[in-house]
Amino acid sequence: MKNKLTGLGIAVITPFKEDLSVDHEALTKLVNYNIENGTDYIVISGTTGESVTVSKSEKKEIIATIVNANNSRVPLVLGIGGNDTSDIIEEIKTTDFSHISAILSVSPAYSKPTQEGVFQHFKAISLASPVPIILYNVPGRTSSNMLPETVIRLASEFSNIVAIKEAAGNMSQYFQLIKNKPDDFLIISGDDDLALPVTLAGGVGVISVIGQAFPKEFSKMIHLGLEGKTKEAYKLHYQFLDIISYIFSENNPAGIKAVLEQLNLSKDQVRLPLVVASDSLKTKVGSFINNFKKS
Repeated sequence: MKNKLTGLGIAVITPFKEDLSVDHEALTKLVNYNIENGTDYIVISGTTGESVTVSKSEKKEIIATIVNANNSRVPLVLGIGGNDTSDIIEEIKTTDFSHISAILSVSPAYSKPTQEGVFQHFKAISLASPVPIILYNVPGRTSSNMLPETVIRLASEFSNIVAIKEAAGNMSQYFQLIKNKPDDFLIISGDDDLALPVTLAGGVGVISVIGQAFPKEFSKMIHLGLEGKTKEAYKLHYQFLDIISYIFSENNPAGIKAVLEQLNLSKDQVRLPLVVASDSLKTKVGSFINNFKKS
């Protein structure tokens, strides 16, 4: 499992047509584009995939499309999370994991449980899951920070909890996790702008948003980091800082969808309450892409 979750993972979008139905043709195109350009694994139905506005039947169809397009070339990770523990367990019980290497499960949002509540939530998921689990901490969306002590406790007590996608945007918290984790527990960056520093500090890579638009270069950056080639890796890191800032300036995934549309990979449609990127953001994105292609 360690090798499967090393390098560049992408939090793949769900492309929509103009009528907001799922665009399976664009999704297939995006999967192929990423695999052919160095993406190491794909995360399905995360925040970037607009999981909260995708129905259960649509989710199954999206999984089927990605499984078919992937054709067992790279590992697939499936997002199964929420703030109703029993509902998550029921979804796990009714999911076909034949082509899924792990699940990504976000710390409960909105309910704002205590650290003990977070622990008990993931304990229940651990006992129910037939595949390894990647914890996901993203306080900016959940309004609750899963503290390093809770993560280490879970990692130490449950062998199928194998990694965390950490996205608190806090290097000190990353350092605490890397310093105190069990040897075989993986720290994966969930912050695109910190992906390289975290990798160099002892993480194993990133589950990225921007990476799906520029997989060749972003994957190269992460693998240079894993090889300890700091100078070469940071050269790429600085090239990406502006576009990372742009795509998160309004909402995710409207920003990345604006990028992918200009790369002719998918349309920029999102479902309400999200709205498409503003004209000013699209102009910034277009300028970046033009300059990036010249560099």
